[in-house]
Amino acid sequence: MIAAPTTAATLADFGAEVIKLERPGAGDPVRKYGAQRRGQGLYWKALSRNKKSVALDLHDEATQDLLVRWLPRFDILIENFRPGTLERWNLAPARLLEAAPHLVILRVTAFGQYGPYRERAGFGTLAEAMSGIASVSGYADRPPLLPAFPLADVMAGQLGAAAVCAAYARRLRGGEGEVIDLAIYEAVLKVAESQLAEYASNGTLHERSGNRMEDTAPRGAYRCADGAYLALSGSTQAVAERVLAVVGGPHLVADPRFATNAERVRNGAALDAEIEAFCATRTRDEAIDIFTRAGCAAGPLETIDSVFANPQVVARGSLVRVPDPDLGSVTMVAPIPRFERSGAPELRSGPSQVGADTDEVLDADLGPR
Repeated sequence: MIAAPTTAATLADFGAEVIKLERPGAGDPVRKYGAQRRGQGLYWKALSRNKKSVALDLHDEATQDLLVRWLPRFDILIENFRPGTLERWNLAPARLLEAAPHLVILRVTAFGQYGPYRERAGFGTLAEAMSGIASVSGYADRPPLLPAFPLADVMAGQLGAAAVCAAYARRLRGGEGEVIDLAIYEAVLKVAESQLAEYASNGTLHERSGNRMEDTAPRGAYRCADGAYLALSGSTQAVAERVLAVVGGPHLVADPRFATNAERVRNGAALDAEIEAFCATRTRDEAIDIFTRAGCAAGPLETIDSVFANPQVVARGSLVRVPDPDLGSVTMVAPIPRFERSGAPELRSGPSQVGADTDEVLDADLGPR
Protein backbone atom coordinates (compact mmCIF):
# COMPACT_ATOMS: atom_id res chain seq x y z
CA MET A 1 0.00 0.00 0.00
CA ILE A 2 2.87 2.38 0.79
CA ALA A 3 6.15 0.65 -0.12
CA ALA A 4 5.69 0.43 -3.90
CA PRO A 5 4.19 3.94 -4.17
CA THR A 6 7.18 5.21 -2.17
CA THR A 7 9.51 3.75 -4.79
CA ALA A 8 7.54 5.46 -7.55
CA ALA A 9 7.43 8.77 -5.64
CA THR A 10 11.20 8.61 -5.12
CA LEU A 11 11.76 8.01 -8.85
CA ALA A 12 9.48 10.97 -9.57
CA ASP A 13 11.65 13.08 -7.24
CA PHE A 14 14.62 11.97 -9.35
CA GLY A 15 12.88 13.25 -12.48
CA ALA A 16 11.04 10.20 -13.80
CA GLU A 17 7.63 10.56 -15.44
CA VAL A 18 5.34 8.35 -13.36
CA ILE A 19 1.94 7.03 -14.41
CA LYS A 20 -0.14 5.76 -11.48
CA LEU A 21 -2.64 3.07 -12.45
CA GLU A 22 -5.77 3.07 -10.28
CA ARG A 23 -8.88 0.96 -10.36
CA PRO A 24 -11.85 2.99 -11.64
CA GLY A 25 -14.18 4.21 -8.92
CA ALA A 26 -12.63 4.38 -5.45
CA GLY A 27 -9.08 4.33 -6.77
CA ASP A 28 -6.04 3.63 -4.65
CA PRO A 29 -6.72 2.81 -0.95
CA VAL A 30 -4.18 5.41 0.17
CA ARG A 31 -6.64 8.09 -0.96
CA LYS A 32 -8.64 7.26 2.19
CA TYR A 33 -5.70 6.35 4.43
CA GLY A 34 -5.02 8.52 7.46
CA ALA A 35 -6.08 12.11 8.00
CA GLN A 36 -8.42 13.77 5.51
CA ARG A 37 -9.19 17.40 4.78
CA ARG A 38 -12.09 18.45 2.59
CA GLY A 39 -12.42 14.83 1.51
CA GLN A 40 -8.80 14.64 0.35
CA GLY A 41 -6.21 12.33 1.90
CA LEU A 42 -3.25 14.36 3.16
CA TYR A 43 -0.79 11.48 2.86
CA TRP A 44 -2.08 10.70 -0.63
CA LYS A 45 -1.18 14.22 -1.72
CA ALA A 46 2.44 13.65 -0.69
CA LEU A 47 2.85 9.99 -1.63
CA SER A 48 1.39 10.52 -5.11
CA ARG A 49 3.16 13.76 -5.89
CA ASN A 50 4.30 14.27 -9.48
CA LYS A 51 2.29 11.24 -10.63
CA LYS A 52 -0.41 11.15 -13.27
CA SER A 53 -3.51 9.08 -12.55
CA VAL A 54 -4.84 6.68 -15.17
CA ALA A 55 -7.89 4.57 -14.31
CA LEU A 56 -7.76 1.01 -15.70
CA ASP A 57 -9.47 -2.14 -14.52
CA LEU A 58 -6.90 -4.86 -15.02
CA HIS A 59 -9.50 -7.56 -14.31
CA ASP A 60 -10.76 -6.90 -17.83
CA GLU A 61 -9.09 -8.88 -20.63
CA ALA A 62 -9.25 -6.00 -23.11
CA THR A 63 -7.54 -3.74 -20.58
CA GLN A 64 -4.85 -6.34 -20.01
CA ASP A 65 -4.18 -6.36 -23.75
CA LEU A 66 -4.09 -2.54 -23.75
CA LEU A 67 -1.47 -2.57 -20.99
CA VAL A 68 0.70 -5.02 -22.93
CA ARG A 69 0.50 -2.82 -26.05
CA TRP A 70 1.35 0.22 -23.93
CA LEU A 71 4.37 -1.25 -22.12
CA PRO A 72 7.02 -0.51 -24.79
CA ARG A 73 6.57 3.16 -23.88
CA PHE A 74 7.87 2.49 -20.35
CA ASP A 75 11.22 1.70 -18.76
CA ILE A 76 9.92 0.48 -15.40
CA LEU A 77 6.82 -1.25 -14.08
CA ILE A 78 6.14 -1.40 -10.33
CA GLU A 79 3.45 -3.69 -8.94
CA ASN A 80 2.37 -4.43 -5.37
CA PHE A 81 -0.24 -7.18 -5.70
CA ARG A 82 -0.12 -10.44 -3.80
CA PRO A 83 2.05 -13.07 -5.54
CA GLY A 84 0.19 -14.75 -8.37
CA THR A 85 -2.19 -11.86 -9.09
CA LEU A 86 -0.53 -10.72 -12.30
CA GLU A 87 -0.26 -14.34 -13.38
CA ARG A 88 -4.02 -14.81 -12.90
CA TRP A 89 -4.60 -11.75 -15.06
CA ASN A 90 -2.41 -13.17 -17.84
CA LEU A 91 0.15 -10.45 -17.08
CA ALA A 92 2.99 -12.62 -15.81
CA PRO A 93 6.48 -11.08 -16.14
CA ALA A 94 7.27 -13.43 -19.02
CA ARG A 95 4.46 -11.92 -21.09
CA LEU A 96 5.36 -8.38 -20.08
CA LEU A 97 9.02 -8.88 -21.00
CA GLU A 98 8.03 -10.45 -24.30
CA ALA A 99 6.16 -7.24 -25.11
CA ALA A 100 8.92 -4.99 -23.74
CA PRO A 101 12.25 -6.87 -23.35
CA HIS A 102 13.92 -3.78 -21.90
CA LEU A 103 11.43 -3.47 -19.03
CA VAL A 104 12.53 -3.39 -15.38
CA ILE A 105 9.76 -4.95 -13.27
CA LEU A 106 9.69 -4.38 -9.51
CA ARG A 107 7.39 -6.71 -7.54
CA VAL A 108 6.79 -5.51 -3.96
CA THR A 109 5.14 -7.81 -1.41
CA ALA A 110 5.29 -8.30 2.34
CA PHE A 111 6.98 -11.72 2.18
CA GLY A 112 8.30 -12.18 -1.36
CA GLN A 113 7.30 -14.17 -4.42
CA TYR A 114 8.08 -17.60 -2.92
CA GLY A 115 8.24 -19.32 0.45
CA PRO A 116 5.55 -20.60 2.85
CA TYR A 117 4.25 -17.06 3.56
CA ARG A 118 3.86 -15.99 -0.07
CA GLU A 119 0.06 -16.36 -0.06
CA ARG A 120 -0.46 -14.45 3.17
CA ALA A 121 -1.87 -10.95 3.37
CA GLY A 122 0.74 -8.62 4.74
CA PHE A 123 1.49 -5.02 5.62
CA GLY A 124 4.64 -3.35 6.87
CA THR A 125 3.52 -3.97 10.45
CA LEU A 126 3.99 -7.71 9.98
CA ALA A 127 7.39 -7.13 8.43
CA GLU A 128 8.48 -5.07 11.42
CA ALA A 129 7.26 -7.80 13.75
CA MET A 130 8.80 -10.66 11.76
CA SER A 131 12.22 -9.02 11.43
CA GLY A 132 12.82 -8.99 15.19
CA ILE A 133 13.11 -5.20 15.60
CA ALA A 134 9.89 -4.92 17.62
CA SER A 135 11.10 -7.55 20.08
CA VAL A 136 14.04 -5.36 21.10
CA SER A 137 12.20 -2.01 20.96
CA GLY A 138 10.61 -0.48 24.04
CA TYR A 139 11.18 -1.30 27.71
CA ALA A 140 11.84 -4.67 29.32
CA ASP A 141 8.77 -4.47 31.58
CA ARG A 142 6.39 -3.65 28.73
CA PRO A 143 5.27 -5.43 25.54
CA PRO A 144 7.36 -5.27 22.35
CA LEU A 145 7.02 -1.94 20.57
CA LEU A 146 5.98 -1.54 16.94
CA PRO A 147 6.81 1.76 15.20
CA ALA A 148 4.06 4.38 15.16
CA PHE A 149 4.71 5.09 11.47
CA PRO A 150 5.20 3.03 8.28
CA LEU A 151 8.89 2.35 8.89
CA ALA A 152 9.05 -0.93 6.95
CA ASP A 153 7.16 0.43 3.95
CA VAL A 154 9.32 3.53 3.57
CA MET A 155 12.52 1.51 4.01
CA ALA A 156 11.40 -0.98 1.38
CA GLY A 157 10.29 1.80 -0.92
CA GLN A 158 13.69 3.48 -0.79
CA LEU A 159 15.44 0.14 -1.32
CA GLY A 160 13.14 -0.52 -4.27
CA ALA A 161 14.18 2.77 -5.86
CA ALA A 162 17.85 1.86 -5.51
CA ALA A 163 17.23 -1.59 -7.01
CA VAL A 164 15.29 -0.16 -9.95
CA CYS A 165 18.02 2.39 -10.68
CA ALA A 166 20.68 -0.34 -10.54
CA ALA A 167 18.74 -2.57 -12.93
CA TYR A 168 18.07 0.35 -15.25
CA ALA A 169 21.77 1.32 -15.27
CA ARG A 170 22.72 -2.26 -16.10
CA ARG A 171 20.22 -2.29 -18.94
CA LEU A 172 21.65 0.95 -20.35
CA ARG A 173 25.05 -0.76 -20.48
CA GLY A 174 23.66 -3.34 -22.86
CA GLY A 175 21.86 -5.66 -20.49
CA GLU A 176 18.31 -6.90 -20.63
CA GLY A 177 15.21 -6.14 -18.64
CA GLU A 178 14.92 -7.43 -15.09
CA VAL A 179 12.40 -8.78 -12.59
CA ILE A 180 13.08 -7.64 -9.01
CA ASP A 181 11.51 -9.50 -6.07
CA LEU A 182 11.38 -7.12 -3.08
CA ALA A 183 10.07 -8.53 0.21
CA ILE A 184 9.33 -5.79 2.73
CA TYR A 185 10.43 -7.90 5.70
CA GLU A 186 13.87 -8.39 4.15
CA ALA A 187 14.35 -4.63 3.93
CA VAL A 188 13.71 -4.42 7.69
CA LEU A 189 16.07 -7.31 8.44
CA LYS A 190 18.92 -4.98 7.44
CA VAL A 191 18.15 -2.85 10.50
CA ALA A 192 18.57 -5.85 12.79
CA GLU A 193 21.62 -7.21 10.95
CA SER A 194 24.12 -6.51 13.74
CA GLN A 195 22.05 -8.35 16.33
CA LEU A 196 21.31 -11.21 13.94
CA ALA A 197 25.03 -11.65 13.27
CA GLU A 198 25.79 -11.48 16.98
CA TYR A 199 23.22 -14.14 17.85
CA ALA A 200 24.37 -16.44 15.04
CA SER A 201 27.98 -16.28 16.26
CA ASN A 202 27.69 -15.76 20.02
CA GLY A 203 24.16 -16.81 20.91
CA THR A 204 23.49 -13.36 22.40
CA LEU A 205 19.89 -12.19 22.74
CA HIS A 206 19.41 -8.51 23.57
CA GLU A 207 16.58 -7.37 25.81
CA ARG A 208 14.42 -4.29 25.41
CA SER A 209 16.28 -1.41 27.03
CA GLY A 210 14.27 1.71 26.21
CA ASN A 211 16.40 4.44 24.66
CA ARG A 212 19.67 2.75 25.50
CA MET A 213 21.67 0.55 23.16
CA GLU A 214 23.45 -2.50 24.48
CA ASP A 215 26.29 -1.88 22.02
CA THR A 216 27.18 1.65 23.08
CA ALA A 217 26.88 4.12 25.95
CA PRO A 218 26.05 6.85 26.59
CA ARG A 219 23.03 6.94 24.32
CA GLY A 220 19.53 8.15 25.08
CA ALA A 221 16.97 10.92 25.47
CA TYR A 222 17.38 13.21 28.47
CA ARG A 223 14.88 15.64 30.00
CA CYS A 224 16.03 19.19 30.58
CA ALA A 225 14.92 21.91 33.01
CA ASP A 226 12.37 23.37 30.59
CA GLY A 227 10.68 19.98 30.05
CA ALA A 228 12.16 19.53 26.58
CA TYR A 229 14.37 16.56 25.69
CA LEU A 230 17.71 16.28 24.00
CA ALA A 231 19.22 13.23 22.33
CA LEU A 232 22.82 12.30 22.96
CA SER A 233 25.15 9.61 21.68
CA GLY A 234 28.74 8.77 22.60
CA SER A 235 29.45 5.95 20.20
CA THR A 236 33.22 6.47 20.07
CA GLN A 237 35.66 6.55 22.97
CA ALA A 238 36.70 10.14 22.27
CA VAL A 239 33.15 11.47 22.15
CA ALA A 240 32.14 9.49 25.24
CA GLU A 241 35.05 10.99 27.19
CA ARG A 242 33.97 14.50 26.14
CA VAL A 243 30.48 13.80 27.48
CA LEU A 244 31.93 12.56 30.76
CA ALA A 245 34.11 15.66 31.03
CA VAL A 246 31.13 17.95 30.44
CA VAL A 247 28.80 16.36 32.96
CA GLY A 248 31.31 15.42 35.67
CA GLY A 249 34.76 16.79 34.98
CA PRO A 250 38.10 14.91 34.98
CA HIS A 251 37.20 12.66 37.90
CA LEU A 252 34.27 11.20 35.92
CA VAL A 253 36.51 10.62 32.89
CA ALA A 254 38.84 8.68 35.19
CA ASP A 255 36.02 6.71 36.85
CA PRO A 256 36.70 2.99 36.13
CA ARG A 257 32.96 2.38 35.74
CA PHE A 258 33.06 4.44 32.55
CA ALA A 259 36.59 3.73 31.30
CA THR A 260 35.59 1.64 28.26
CA ASN A 261 32.47 1.21 26.18
CA ALA A 262 31.90 -2.22 27.71
CA GLU A 263 32.07 -0.73 31.22
CA ARG A 264 29.80 2.15 30.26
CA VAL A 265 27.22 -0.26 28.87
CA ARG A 266 27.48 -2.38 32.03
CA ASN A 267 26.97 0.73 34.19
CA GLY A 268 24.46 2.41 31.91
CA ALA A 269 22.01 3.35 34.67
CA ALA A 270 24.70 5.17 36.66
CA LEU A 271 25.95 6.93 33.54
CA ASP A 272 22.44 8.03 32.60
CA ALA A 273 21.95 9.40 36.11
CA GLU A 274 25.01 11.64 35.70
CA ILE A 275 23.76 12.99 32.36
CA GLU A 276 20.20 13.42 33.66
CA ALA A 277 21.45 15.42 36.64
CA PHE A 278 23.43 17.70 34.34
CA CYS A 279 20.47 18.26 31.99
CA ALA A 280 17.97 18.80 34.82
CA THR A 281 19.59 22.11 35.76
CA ARG A 282 19.73 23.56 32.25
CA THR A 283 17.30 24.26 29.46
CA ARG A 284 17.54 22.06 26.41
CA ASP A 285 19.17 24.77 24.29
CA GLU A 286 21.69 25.56 27.03
CA ALA A 287 22.62 21.90 27.47
CA ILE A 288 22.93 21.30 23.71
CA ASP A 289 25.11 24.38 23.36
CA ILE A 290 27.48 23.19 26.10
CA PHE A 291 27.70 19.68 24.67
CA THR A 292 28.17 20.94 21.12
CA ARG A 293 30.95 23.38 22.03
CA ALA A 294 32.72 20.48 23.74
CA GLY A 295 32.55 18.36 20.57
CA CYS A 296 29.81 16.03 21.81
CA ALA A 297 27.05 14.64 19.61
CA ALA A 298 23.86 16.12 21.06
CA GLY A 299 20.74 17.53 19.46
CA PRO A 300 17.11 18.36 20.05
CA LEU A 301 14.50 15.63 20.37
CA GLU A 302 11.81 17.41 18.41
CA THR A 303 8.09 16.82 18.58
CA ILE A 304 6.11 16.69 15.35
CA ASP A 305 4.99 20.29 15.78
CA SER A 306 8.45 21.61 16.75
CA VAL A 307 10.17 20.02 13.72
CA PHE A 308 8.77 22.85 11.59
CA ALA A 309 10.79 25.44 13.56
CA ASN A 310 14.05 23.48 13.77
CA PRO A 311 16.69 25.81 12.29
CA GLN A 312 18.40 23.04 10.30
CA VAL A 313 15.09 21.91 8.80
CA VAL A 314 14.24 25.52 7.96
CA ALA A 315 17.66 26.34 6.47
CA ARG A 316 17.62 23.35 4.14
CA GLY A 317 13.95 23.63 3.25
CA SER A 318 13.46 20.02 4.31
CA LEU A 319 9.69 20.56 4.57
CA VAL A 320 7.94 22.33 1.72
CA ARG A 321 4.45 23.62 1.08
CA VAL A 322 3.19 22.62 -2.34
CA PRO A 323 0.25 24.34 -4.05
CA ASP A 324 -2.84 22.16 -4.25
CA PRO A 325 -6.10 22.86 -6.13
CA ASP A 326 -8.25 21.33 -3.39
CA LEU A 327 -6.53 22.43 -0.19
CA GLY A 328 -4.64 25.56 -1.18
CA SER A 329 -1.37 23.90 -0.22
CA VAL A 330 -0.09 20.74 1.44
CA THR A 331 3.12 20.12 3.38
CA MET A 332 5.50 17.32 2.44
CA VAL A 333 9.15 16.37 2.73
CA ALA A 334 11.31 17.93 0.04
CA PRO A 335 12.93 15.62 -2.53
CA ILE A 336 15.89 13.82 -0.99
CA PRO A 337 18.77 13.37 -1.43
CA ARG A 338 19.73 16.65 -3.10
CA PHE A 339 21.16 16.67 -6.62
CA GLU A 340 23.58 19.60 -6.80
CA ARG A 341 23.67 19.98 -10.58
CA SER A 342 20.34 18.77 -11.91
CA GLY A 343 18.27 19.76 -8.90
CA ALA A 344 14.77 18.39 -8.38
CA PRO A 345 11.64 18.75 -10.49
CA GLU A 346 8.94 21.17 -9.40
CA LEU A 347 6.58 19.37 -7.04
CA ARG A 348 2.91 18.79 -7.84
CA SER A 349 0.62 17.31 -5.22
CA GLY A 350 -1.11 13.99 -5.83
CA PRO A 351 -3.96 14.04 -8.34
CA SER A 352 -7.37 14.82 -6.87
CA GLN A 353 -9.54 12.65 -9.10
CA VAL A 354 -9.15 8.97 -9.89
CA GLY A 355 -8.16 8.73 -13.54
CA ALA A 356 -7.74 12.47 -13.94
CA ASP A 357 -5.09 11.98 -16.63
CA THR A 358 -6.46 8.88 -18.37
CA ASP A 359 -7.51 10.46 -21.68
CA GLU A 360 -4.51 12.75 -21.94
CA VAL A 361 -1.94 10.00 -21.27
CA LEU A 362 -3.51 7.23 -23.33
CA ASP A 363 -4.22 9.49 -26.28
CA ALA A 364 -0.62 10.74 -26.25
CA ASP A 365 0.90 7.25 -25.97
CA LEU A 366 -1.52 5.09 -27.97
CA GLY A 367 -3.41 7.56 -30.13
CA PRO A 368 -7.08 8.62 -29.91
CA ARG A 369 -9.40 5.76 -29.00
